Amino acid sequence: MSTELPDTAAQQIEDVQGRPDTRRIPINKVGIKDIQHPVRIRARAGHDEHTVANFNMYVNLPQDFKGTHMSRFIEILNAHDYEITTNSFEEMLGEMTERLEAESGHIEMTFPYFVQKTAPVSGVKSMMDYEVTFIGEKHGDKVDVWVKVVVAATSLCPCSKKISERGAHNQRSHITITALLNDFMWIEELIDIAESEASCELWSILKRPDEKYVTERAYDNPKFVEDIVRDVAARVAAEDRVDAFVVESENFESIHNHSAYALIEQDKRKA
Repeated sequence: MSTELPDTAAQQIEDVQGRPDTRRIPINKVGIKDIQHPVRIRARAGHDEHTVANFNMYVNLPQDFKGTHMSRFIEILNAHDYEITTNSFEEMLGEMTERLEAESGHIEMTFPYFVQKTAPVSGVKSMMDYEVTFIGEKHGDKVDVWVKVVVAATSLCPCSKKISERGAHNQRSHITITALLNDFMWIEELIDIAESEASCELWSILKRPDEKYVTERAYDNPKFVEDIVRDVAARVAAEDRVDAFVVESENFESIHNHSAYALIEQDKRKA
């Protein structure tokens, strides 16, 4: 019995996804989710940050198309050498809509980002991780790129401090800034805004003098979740390089089995 495989290259294989669709229902987003790829990000400190990002890539699909070509998303991702940069991220949007014959495209690139921090008293250095997402959207000739940072911090309850004779309860907070930029802005600049408006920022390593500082700093700077989003939003709104933003804070309560949450969004272009 022959074990030779058929020569499919010489055969005419039907493109099933290219068939017309008669349901006349367009699809807003179709593509791939949750694929990982190396990326390289320029850090404010002057070095390149090498990390791994999780990608979501979508295009719109007109009502008369049955399906899109999923393999082309992977081809576009892998065409940018070994690592993707912020510049190639924007280029990918144009390539994706062109190759898939789409009017609009959407790419999300989420990755861990590390910043070296110095403890406030001892001066010991350690790496702090943050979750960062680049969100690119293309509609016709219009391209928007959003930068999203999730920053862990400490918040201390003003009410608890006021009514308690000893101490006050505090929480770990996740402060999220999602900013539509019109000019270059370091990731670290958004992180700085979030950390400076919390009750206190976090460090990976703290010696006893640092722990004393952190505890007292939070106690002297109590903030409700509402205070945090308002203070962060005021800082972001004053930034000329930001056209629109969403600011969120989720405080993981230490005396309740639920979180406290607040959100502010603003499009400065419509002001």
